[in-house]
Amino acid sequence: MLKTFDLMLIGVMTATAAVTYTIKHRAELKLEEVHRLEAEIKLEKDTIDLLKADWALQSQPNRLERLVKSYNDELKLQPTESTALVHAKELPMLKSEVPVPDVTEAKASAKGTTVASAKSATVASAKGALDTAKGAQANAKAQPIPMSAPRGEAEDADQIETGSVEE
Repeated sequence: MLKTFDLMLIGVMTATAAVTYTIKHRAELKLEEVHRLEAEIKLEKDTIDLLKADWALQSQPNRLERLVKSYNDELKLQPTESTALVHAKELPMLKSEVPVPDVTEAKASAKGTTVASAKSATVASAKGALDTAKGAQANAKAQPIPMSAPRGEAEDADQIETGSVEE
């Protein structure tokens, strides 16, 4: 009887040793994977640092000034005026976002306009219907291009004014 109990204990110990070895082997594999991922992360961070350093060298003002001077004849670059910089909220709406005018609003605004301007609008629309290519080009030139307001004046998007560009 002692022999069967001993054999059972030896079997349990062997199974426990096998399970322990399997768990240890899996843990070592996971540890190797963690080390590999840490090495990849370190490589990516080093690459990012290298690219940032390269960007800093490429965008040095002295270097850019030398390039501008040497390629000025070919590129014809001009300095950017401070009034040319705008925020995204200061940009005009897309044509798809412009609300369609109501018919009653168009009639009310037509009463306020002069007869000459109404006739010229009618002639322009008739001309556009007759010659679509020329009419589309004329309408594109006749429509004012929206301009953004200066940065200090329009803080709210509703206060942005539009106007035409003078050439």
